[in-house]
Amino acid sequence: MNRSRSDGRKSGDLRSIHFQLAFNRFAEGSVLTCFGDTVVLCNASVEETVPPFLRGQGRGWITAEYAMIPRAGQTRSPRESVRGKINGRTHEIQRLIGRSLRAVTDLSLLGERTIVLDCDVLQADGGTRTAAVTGSCLALFMALKKMLEKGQIGSFPLREMVAAVSVGLVEGIPLIDLNYEEDSRAAVDMNFVVTESGHFVEIQGTGEEAPFTGEDFEALRELALSGIRKLIHLQQEALR
Repeated sequence: MNRSRSDGRKSGDLRSIHFQLAFNRFAEGSVLTCFGDTVVLCNASVEETVPPFLRGQGRGWITAEYAMIPRAGQTRSPRESVRGKINGRTHEIQRLIGRSLRAVTDLSLLGERTIVLDCDVLQADGGTRTAAVTGSCLALFMALKKMLEKGQIGSFPLREMVAAVSVGLVEGIPLIDLNYEEDSRAAVDMNFVVTESGHFVEIQGTGEEAPFTGEDFEALRELALSGIRKLIHLQQEALR
């Protein structure tokens, strides 16, 4: 069923997607990523060091930090640095971003360097983690391109692009790229991280109200894959 949604989209339509490259003049790679009203700033920084467990191996590392600014949502949330504790959701998203980018990067070509992706949510209307993964891939691409141009690396390490999208069942209808209002009503909520070649990096799925069927999963998977193809096309258009 191709139902109309509160923002006028059809069930299979992404929100308006926009990437503003080189948003931060100082970062090696920087992308302001907009998935509808969700806005995430993704900055890539190159550091001439690696974690202790990688020292002496000649390999690099990619990691991520994620945060929501205090008024990203409808009410103000204190900064986690002020509270003195990073919550479990933040840890989960940071690890997801790092895993997603390492999955498509040849770390042996980085040398003993770390690329840190800082993902700051400026405005949250659902799908902040998927916007962060998708925007971070572009920021990483830009940082690696700059490293190649400077002669810091001899070959381009990024094997392919990667993107992420949310899907869910709302009132029994499969929807893609859920906004906050839809996500809060979803009986099933999933996030897919998929590479340009169609390989899965991660699938996160939860039956919020009841278990879901294999048919439900297949419908959501196909919807997600169609969205991933569109997102990767938009990434490539932005880089052109």
